[in-house]
Order: sequence, then structure tokens, then C-alpha cells
Amino acid sequence: MGDPFRVRITVRGYELDTQGHLNQAVYLQYGEHARWECLRAAGISQDRLIASGVGPVALEVTLKYLRELRGGDEVDVSCEFRWGEGKTFQIDQDYTRPDGTQVATLTGVGGLLDLAARRLVPNPRERFQELATDPGPLNL
Repeated sequence: MGDPFRVRITVRGYELDTQGHLNQAVYLQYGEHARWECLRAAGISQDRLIASGVGPVALEVTLKYLRELRGGDEVDVSCEFRWGEGKTFQIDQDYTRPDGTQVATLTGVGGLLDLAARRLVPNPRERFQELATDPGPLNL
């Protein structure tokens, strides 16, 4: 495996809380943005997912805050898929400043939902492999 996929985000003023740092819920939004960008880099758009009858779902998320982010700060959010057996997969995400200072970590468990049956597909790795035009960003 190579380096994990990363996207850089600049913290906007309206995302700050009353203490002047990034609101806790926005960390989750940044993580989701990075995940969608990773899928897009692999050639999997939302339209492509819907057309194939599946969509990703978050089943569990653990977020650890290590340092604060303030308005105007830049943060790189990584996205690394970890595949196993069964219906779920793990996603590890690091939030780091451009100088390498770690700001937060997110660990999640996800699945791929069959939109018609409303059940997780049995092998999400296989389905993502079928959909991806560039499997590299997904560690496939």
C-alpha cells in the first residue's frame, strides 16, 4: 500500500464554535468530504453508486481530538480503507496540519447498502472493485 489518499481543507470562519475553534461536528463533515473525494478519485461518483443500486453507510465512528483548529488553518484529511472479510470495512482518517502536526483521528466502520433490499451487500470490497476505474485510492 502507498500513502493514503488526502484532501486539504481550509477552516472557514462560519465553522467555528464560541471558543473560536473548529466545531466538533465539522470534523465529521471533513471526514465525510475526504471519503467522498477518495471514492471520486477511484472513479466512483455518487451517481455511479446510485445507478448500481448501492450506497455507503457509516456504522460506527470514533473521533479523537488532539489539537485545535482555528479559522484560516489548513488541515489535510486522509482516507484509508482497510478491507477484511464480511459485510463491513474499516476507514482510518488522520487530520494533520501541513507541517505534519496531528490534529485528530477518525476510525470508522462502514458498509455498502443495497438500496433496494435495504441490507448490507455481502462483499463490499468486491463491489467497490467492480465500480472503481482506479482502485488505488481504495487500497484495492
